Amino acid sequence: MKTLVIISHPDIMESGSQQYLLSSIPDNKDITVHHLESLYPDFKIDVEKEQALLKEHDRIIFQFPFYWYSSPALLKKWQDDVLTDGFAYGNNGKALTGKEFGLIVTIGVKKEEYQPGGREGFSIDELTKPYQALALKTKMTFLKTLPIFQFSYLTEDQKMTLLIRYQQYLTQEKDDSLEAREKWFLQELKSTDLSKLNEGDQFILEQTIEFIEESRDTIDELKIVLDQMN
Repeated sequence: MKTLVIISHPDIMESGSQQYLLSSIPDNKDITVHHLESLYPDFKIDVEKEQALLKEHDRIIFQFPFYWYSSPALLKKWQDDVLTDGFAYGNNGKALTGKEFGLIVTIGVKKEEYQPGGREGFSIDELTKPYQALALKTKMTFLKTLPIFQFSYLTEDQKMTLLIRYQQYLTQEKDDSLEAREKWFLQELKSTDLSKLNEGDQFILEQTIEFIEESRDTIDELKIVLDQMN
């Protein structure tokens, strides 16, 4: 699977959250990072180039800070210019049909504020309806949004959890079940370059893999028993 991460951020070099996410992208995966403000500082978008890039990828991700319940201006212009009738929708507009589409949004306030009764009054799911409509119109499959709240206040453990969730969002097949997450995690662990680990770390890695595999076997056996009881 080829993933295209379209990032819109006017000052990406000064953004702690964006720099953290960028540094988290694995080198051994088929992921293209596409920062719009670096490519089009004059807002003059190469439509043919962008459309060709979309055709080459299977999963398309918009990654941006949540500005006034929407994206930065350049990403909005990108949508207006690139997602045209006859390409993305309409009688002959089938270029995006069957692809996956998701959002990764960084948000400066607490998660609790984005819910009924919170200061913002609406959930992220409600406020991103226009992007869900975009997926529907272009016949793409919409992935559940990955919101990142108050990155600068996250602990190191929370950032590590975010790193794993971010990599899963970019690379894991569309299945967010526990079994699918376990499978993804095992694949990542087994692909680790052992030569870069010391002996103690190698042992921990091997024990972790063994523990996950044994736990999965136990869960599968329990499921068989429960199915037979029902």
